[in-house]
Amino acid sequence: MEYGSIEREIYVEASPEVVYEVVSKPEHVSQWWTDDAHFDSAPGAVGELVWGDRVEVRAMAVVDADPPRLFSFRWCYPGDKVEDGAASLLVTFELVASGTGTRILLTETGFREMGWEEAKVAEQHGEHVTGWDHYLPRLGEYLARLVRSQ
Repeated sequence: MEYGSIEREIYVEASPEVVYEVVSKPEHVSQWWTDDAHFDSAPGAVGELVWGDRVEVRAMAVVDADPPRLFSFRWCYPGDKVEDGAASLLVTFELVASGTGTRILLTETGFREMGWEEAKVAEQHGEHVTGWDHYLPRLGEYLARLVRSQ
């Protein structure tokens, strides 16, 4: 099995503008993915993603912010410290208008570049696959609730 990347796609009945806000703003991210999040949505901004009562805190850095088309960030830095040139994973949300909604193309790459042993690459890739398989449907559900309430 190849562990270089994860690719997922879902369709939601929401405009790319609404979807962009939900994947790029901490107040929304903390509703479908994390328990808390602190970051500015501008390229180069550094922030954190938080699960539990700060049980797990992951540093992140925004790479691209091109509303309403693309949002990407790096995370899983060694020691959870953002450093230029350090190995990290890249998560990209590409948003494509489709009919009355949006196709969300999620890609997470960089597993092979982390410098991990093969077993660690497989373990981390598997954990992230399981994670996105859980959280991406939650993103769709959150967007559906948000659109209904507007």
